[in-house]
Amino acid sequence: MHIPASPAAQFNLPPRLEGLRRLAYNLWWSWHPRARILFSRIDAAGWARYRNPIPLLSGPVAWSELLENGRFMAEYESVMREFDTYMANGQDHWFSRRHGSKLDGPIAYFCAEYGFHESLGIYSGGLGVLAGDHMKAASDMALPLIGVGLLYRKGYFRQNIDADGHQEHAYPDYEPSHLPILRALDRVGEPLTVSVQLPDRELFAAVWMVQVGRVPVLLLDTDVPDNDDSDRPITHMLYVRGREMRLHQELVLGVGGVRALRALDLTPSVWHLNEGHSAFLLAERAREAVAGGSTLDEAWTAVRRNSVFTIHTPVSAGNERFDADLVRRIAGPLLEGDGRPGTGGVKLDTVLGLGLGVEQDLSQFDMTAFSLRLTNGANAVSQLHGQTANATWQGVAPHEILGLTNGVHTPTWLGQPMRDTLERYTDADFLAMDDQPARARFWERIGRVPDRELWEAHQRQKLELAIFARGRLRSQFARHGEAPSALEELEHVLDPNILTIGFARRFATYKRASLLFTDMDRLARLIWSADRPVQIVFAGKAHPADRPGQGVIQEIFGRSRNSKLRGRVFILEDYDIRIGRFLVQGVDVWLNNPRRPLEASGTSGMKAAANGVLNLSVLDGWWDEGYTGDNGWAIGGRETNPDEGAQDWADAQDLYRILEQELLPAYYERDAEGLPERYLQLMRNSIASTIWRFSTTRMLHEYVERLYLPAAAPEPRGNAAPGA
Repeated sequence: MHIPASPAAQFNLPPRLEGLRRLAYNLWWSWHPRARILFSRIDAAGWARYRNPIPLLSGPVAWSELLENGRFMAEYESVMREFDTYMANGQDHWFSRRHGSKLDGPIAYFCAEYGFHESLGIYSGGLGVLAGDHMKAASDMALPLIGVGLLYRKGYFRQNIDADGHQEHAYPDYEPSHLPILRALDRVGEPLTVSVQLPDRELFAAVWMVQVGRVPVLLLDTDVPDNDDSDRPITHMLYVRGREMRLHQELVLGVGGVRALRALDLTPSVWHLNEGHSAFLLAERAREAVAGGSTLDEAWTAVRRNSVFTIHTPVSAGNERFDADLVRRIAGPLLEGDGRPGTGGVKLDTVLGLGLGVEQDLSQFDMTAFSLRLTNGANAVSQLHGQTANATWQGVAPHEILGLTNGVHTPTWLGQPMRDTLERYTDADFLAMDDQPARARFWERIGRVPDRELWEAHQRQKLELAIFARGRLRSQFARHGEAPSALEELEHVLDPNILTIGFARRFATYKRASLLFTDMDRLARLIWSADRPVQIVFAGKAHPADRPGQGVIQEIFGRSRNSKLRGRVFILEDYDIRIGRFLVQGVDVWLNNPRRPLEASGTSGMKAAANGVLNLSVLDGWWDEGYTGDNGWAIGGRETNPDEGAQDWADAQDLYRILEQELLPAYYERDAEGLPERYLQLMRNSIASTIWRFSTTRMLHEYVERLYLPAAAPEPRGNAAPGA
């Protein structure tokens, strides 16, 4: 699928190195280590500073020296051959072999956020990172897919934690010419712009594009001169707090996204809504159908036939709702049309009826309910979440909500030392995780890896985490005014020989980040044990509007500075994809203790497990099905106590018990060679039981066969939607 586009930045390259432009503007480099190494060889300091090839190539570069460097030129040509071969060849991959003739057009994937790489800050957390991994895996599989989202010029907030533990919010200004994005072009080669009608004016959105391997992702941007100054900020900030502004964003995503695809002459076979933020695309498609001569009932049927929906959370705050009067005022004129021929018209009362939630509250428009009623199929993101979602949305969803468990894009999240070791002994190819016969079931060969080499790969990743975290902590505490002697002490923290626990995620209260501090004296004895010490690293953000979540961050920061724990408990600020990579690759244990069953999936634990990190988790989300009894530990059981305080206490006691009686003995018990034999076997089991089963490749196999292809079939599935 080729979409005409032009680079946002102009920079000069030597003719012999012109291929770097194509490479820089394709995020293929973000999951191919040789490409990143090539950029770092151009300017090591610049790459360390930006981690983004666009400002690197735009700056002063000693091109003549590189052109005369035979090793660099040979590596450049080798990387470019690998890249060009990847881009040109998709016919031998799983989708083309199994189902290549079953789709007449691409799959259009709509999502409010995408987490591809830390250099493109248009993501918040798990939803966006999952969407980014979805795009990368689709590219690896040569799945015909196009993404649609928004370009947030101020992104999601950057987090500072002050000396009192308060979360501070700062929004950066992203200049498109400094980002690895392209400007999409229309049929005549001009920059593509689409419009969305508002009650008293027309809103314009520029269309940008991120090329993610073989997959293009369109990003809409309202910060254009054609708009009023008051409209230009609509797409500035991800998850903006104001409800009216959020509604405007979601109209741009849903309606503007459909119009961008139409302007590019693309006719999707399947429309995939990843969460309800893009639900207005369903209403826009119905309006189009009515404009084309269909009745409204025929329009809803046509829309429902080839649309699918993924729901990501059982938590109420994660399911988007708007005041019905607000929807009527802002979206009414757009959807109902102005009566002129060809403008279509979808009655707002019908739209609001389709968006009636479980509570039957007529004052609310529920985007999840609207999406469920108007899609051919829907899925939750783990087996347990599927059960919860079906119970929650009973009477709304006209079809079963399938449990299609999330996965992670292994090449993005697997540390290089571990990847090298596994590839050497298991014949794995993590850059082409498919069902190719020569590479099949490589995870069953994990036993071939010698204990010493598996442990050394893990210890190398622990050391990389320690070095990175020390630098971040030093900057953090220098800003707090800590003394030079205190900053010097940070050079010795996070000793790779000490068992390290990681906890990193969004700081919502139901995730119980402070559970480990239930008994401070008991925890202090654990972490300062002379022969079995422990150290703990936290990271995560709370939404700017989530005061209780920010309170959890302040509590953990205060605990980390408490005299009982200081020096063994740390919280890293400004959690992002880069920090996430270091943590899931470099800790020994991944802790997750939400209130069951409120964790829909929890993909960070999958990333950790693929690196041999052992999960210590409540049986919630993916761990409820991923735990085998010999690949990590389960906190508590599957029964829940309605008394939350009693449940918290019971889970904390079980957490301490596991640490004291099972986990720490396994880690610190060493054989004659100084290796933790029992712990290494658990690490092998962790990798073998998760690295394929919880990969985005396996996940996309299921999406294709259980959602996409049924939706692309000529006959609709499911019952008629109420109010249609």
